[in-house]
Amino acid sequence: MKKKTIYSALLLFTFLGNPWAVSQDASTTSTSDDPHVWLEDVSGEKALDWVKARNEKAKQRIESDPSFEKLRNDLLEILDSNARIPFVSKNGEFYYNFWRDKKNERGLWRRTTLSEYKKAEPSWEVLLDLDALGKTEGENWVWKGASLLRPDYTRALVTLSRGGADADVTREFDLVKKEFVADGFQRPESKGGMSWIDIDHVFVSTDFGAGTMTDSGYPRIAKIWTRGKPMEQAVTVYEGTATDMSIGAAHDDSPGFERDFVTRNIAFYNDELYWLKDRKDLIKIDVPNTANKSVFHQYLLVELREPWNVGDNKYAAGSLLVTKFDDFMAGERMLDVLFAPTDTTALSSFGFTKDAVFINVLEDVKNRIYVLKSTGKGWSKEPLRGAPSFGTVNVTAVDPDESNDFFMTSTDYLNPTTLSMGTIGIDPVELKRLPNFFDPKGLEISQHFAKSADGTRVPYFMVSKADLKPTGDHPTLLYGYGGFEISLQPNYSASVGRAWLTQGGVYVVANIRGGGEYGPRWHQAALKENRLKAYEDFAAVANDLVARKITRKERLGIQGGSNGGLLVGNMVTLYPNLFEAAVCQVPLLDMRRYNKLLAGASWMAEYGNPDIPEQWNYIQKFSPYQNVSEGKKYPKVLFTTSTRDDRVHPGHARKMMAKMESQGHPVWYYENIEGGHGGAANNRQSAFMQALAYTFLKQELMK
Repeated sequence: MKKKTIYSALLLFTFLGNPWAVSQDASTTSTSDDPHVWLEDVSGEKALDWVKARNEKAKQRIESDPSFEKLRNDLLEILDSNARIPFVSKNGEFYYNFWRDKKNERGLWRRTTLSEYKKAEPSWEVLLDLDALGKTEGENWVWKGASLLRPDYTRALVTLSRGGADADVTREFDLVKKEFVADGFQRPESKGGMSWIDIDHVFVSTDFGAGTMTDSGYPRIAKIWTRGKPMEQAVTVYEGTATDMSIGAAHDDSPGFERDFVTRNIAFYNDELYWLKDRKDLIKIDVPNTANKSVFHQYLLVELREPWNVGDNKYAAGSLLVTKFDDFMAGERMLDVLFAPTDTTALSSFGFTKDAVFINVLEDVKNRIYVLKSTGKGWSKEPLRGAPSFGTVNVTAVDPDESNDFFMTSTDYLNPTTLSMGTIGIDPVELKRLPNFFDPKGLEISQHFAKSADGTRVPYFMVSKADLKPTGDHPTLLYGYGGFEISLQPNYSASVGRAWLTQGGVYVVANIRGGGEYGPRWHQAALKENRLKAYEDFAAVANDLVARKITRKERLGIQGGSNGGLLVGNMVTLYPNLFEAAVCQVPLLDMRRYNKLLAGASWMAEYGNPDIPEQWNYIQKFSPYQNVSEGKKYPKVLFTTSTRDDRVHPGHARKMMAKMESQGHPVWYYENIEGGHGGAANNRQSAFMQALAYTFLKQELMK
């Protein structure tokens, strides 16, 4: 559910430092302490030769499988299919979309009108062809997004990255001439961002030189840059400290409610939001740092992550509160509760149309959408008309400044995504539907609950044949994440369907602690010294699958990426007897040094600081790189990562592979040169990486 708000920015973790500070602080660890530390040299010749040798070994083993080529081609056909839904966002009279297919590998930025968009095959006006741009400029540009300037929408700030890295560039684009503005605003390559204030001014947070980035590699300074002046003369509006996570600024362009804001992200779920009044006075919005803070038109929204006492009123963690922004800034503290959690519910997201608020509630990990309206004496509440009763449902306002229209998407593991359009009070009408990329006949979705080691009820979804017999012999893939308050909900995945479900596999998604399925409490239950709770939950789901005679150890595989890669690494080292095979993607694994590698320092609120002995005492318990040892029998593991991943350092996967390989464990490794943290920069690379993972799992679990 898209919010047209200024957020204190959980997702600012995508701002990182110099991606080619390739061996950050490597000098602090000697080769006697870590014989594989040299693999942290991302682009070093020796390290890349090592990568190429392991890549070749993995390709020879997996690509030689008779089914590999067909699967890769099938997945590429799905990814390139013109039958996919072209999702759009409205700016002025046009609806904008970014599109990749077989012909346009890097993609097209394009637009159309609503009347055209409603057609089965809309006519599109192409604004920017990234394949042509890359060819002209000799760069492998990957699309990162665009921001248009109101009210004319004739200028945009386009953000691109080389090979899909988090480090990116921003360049001013003329939508009339369909070309970049030669003497326009241009932000050099860095982790950071740039956003419009007006035609002659932008906010910019980036690498301005020595001392201008945080220890986490994010921008620590926000400035106003005036057209015609060099960026070095931009005027500072806020400067954070080196230990902050990131600093940013943004302009709210809502007509009649124009305001400027500065965000100071100290750590995950610890931030400050400032109103930059008249572009000179910084006024802190006085709500808890742990709360998510946002502003829309006349309203201030506060999403609590901890209890908050205001006068005689006590508000529970997980609640969503609303008040009038001007009144609050004047000192009034009258807050209305738009949502309060229960044991089985949590707020997933919220958003606005012109006259209403949407709240998206998870009830045992199933979406329920409600519409709230101000009555002057409180807020009315009713279910959104036409919303499905099961699956993942999201609502986005089409233009919250102008109308009560909304887009609604709905999906689950077996039903392809549907896009509908509606107006508050009227049932939405279907606009687009994804085709069935695999045959769901005979398959069903079920939800189950496992009991973790401490008695906690842990939900999980299972997709399998409807008549599945409890033989204990079904090849099963268990997927998880369990971090940063991110929820895993039922979503249609053509690749899972084509590569696993239709091949006779069972697919399971575990909603373990550390995620956001039950709000902040679910996340906080697995932070820092409690991290092992997430892994106990995942083990509980695995054991429940065996107890229910769905599968057995020899048929059970696991998969996860990023924080989910840390999950997989810990399941391999802490619970080696539960699983036969594992796919560990773009993972964190060396928790002794994670805070010294790329964005790692920004995650210490999640995992702890390994440089503090008391915290290392518990961190080492969930550091796979330190815990893997000779003499143990581990599941077979495929590690995948990207050389261009400048968020989670590829050194994690490289070093874990090297250590396990030296100990004689059955491990394989593949590193894609491009792709950033997503692991692939285009559909062709995505299809290859997916085919690699699923073929490996099939080889090990479907013998």
